[in-house]
Amino acid sequence: MSPHILALDVAGAPHRWINVREAAQYYATDMIAWATGTNEFLLRGGTQRSTGIQSLIRANSIIAIKGKDFIVRNFDQVAALTKEMLLARDRYVCAYCAQRFRFDQLDMEHIVPRSKGGENSWMNLVAACKACNNRKADRTPEAAGMKLHYVPYVPNRYEAFILSNRKILADQMEFLLQGVPRNSRMRSIA
Repeated sequence: MSPHILALDVAGAPHRWINVREAAQYYATDMIAWATGTNEFLLRGGTQRSTGIQSLIRANSIIAIKGKDFIVRNFDQVAALTKEMLLARDRYVCAYCAQRFRFDQLDMEHIVPRSKGGENSWMNLVAACKACNNRKADRTPEAAGMKLHYVPYVPNRYEAFILSNRKILADQMEFLLQGVPRNSRMRSIA
C-alpha cells in the first residue's frame, strides 16, 4: 500500500487523505493552490508522439486544492467514532490495567454502561482488554472497584487525521502536529 497524500483546503485545513492517482488528476487539471512537504511522488505518463517527450507529474506529499468542493465547512465537526480510531486514540492501552495489547485483544468499553444510560461517544468509551472488560461487566468503574488510568477525550480534526492513517510520512506528521493541542497524547506518538 503506497503512502497517501494529505489534501488540504486553500486555507491549510486538512480535508482528506487521497492516493497519488487522485493527486495527479488535481495537478493535471490545475487544481493545486499550493504544495509543501519534503516527499514527492513521481508519476510517469505517456509519450507524446510529436515530441517524443514523456509526461511527468511530481506530486508533493501535502497539497492544497482549489475549489468550493475543497472548503472545510465544519472545522469543529467531531471525528467519526470507530473501533480503529478509538483504539488508536488510546494507543492500544487498556484503560483499566494500563497494559498495551494488539487490536484484536481490545474492546470498546463503555465507562457508564449503556444499560445505565451511557452513550456511544468519545467521552464514554475507552479501550479495554477482554479480561478487564469482563471484570467490569455492566457496572461503572467505581462500582467495579476499577480505576481509569487515563481520561477519554474527543480528538480534534488534526488528531483525527493522524488516527485515521497508519502510514503517515514524517513531513505530514510534522504538519498535522501543528494543529494538535500541546497536552494531547498524539504528541507522544511522533
